[in-house]
Amino acid sequence: MIGRVTADNEVIDADLVERLRARGQRVTSQRLVINRMLRSRDQHVTAEEVLGAVTQTLPGTSLPTVYATLELFEQLGIVRRVNAGGGAVLFDSRTVEHHHLICRTCGAVQDVDANVELEAVFAAARRSGFAPDRAALVVDGVCADCGSSA
Repeated sequence: MIGRVTADNEVIDADLVERLRARGQRVTSQRLVINRMLRSRDQHVTAEEVLGAVTQTLPGTSLPTVYATLELFEQLGIVRRVNAGGGAVLFDSRTVEHHHLICRTCGAVQDVDANVELEAVFAAARRSGFAPDRAALVVDGVCADCGSSA
């Protein structure tokens, strides 16, 4: 198993190194470890959760470093920012186009794959002088767990 983890990390690291160098950015241990952590979890995470997960490997890592790294990763297309309402900002390592369901009771965030026609939204944005890059749908409601306990 250790050999597999090492091989997986080498592939993950190589992709990040390539993206960083293409933009003239430095390769740092913090960036490598944070990227590995994001790739090892299939969930939406806060910057605070990232910090908690990498502190054992990198004890001197600070929250501003984590935020700066996540913002850089968003620019590189490694994570997507998800505004979960209530001021919470989550980072999603699943970068393919998808949408989100957010439970207003417990705050759970789930991915949802659905074809949504957003061209009318893009057209309206362009008419108002806005240059849209992408759009994602966020559906607020009550998750199955909270709905069944009500």
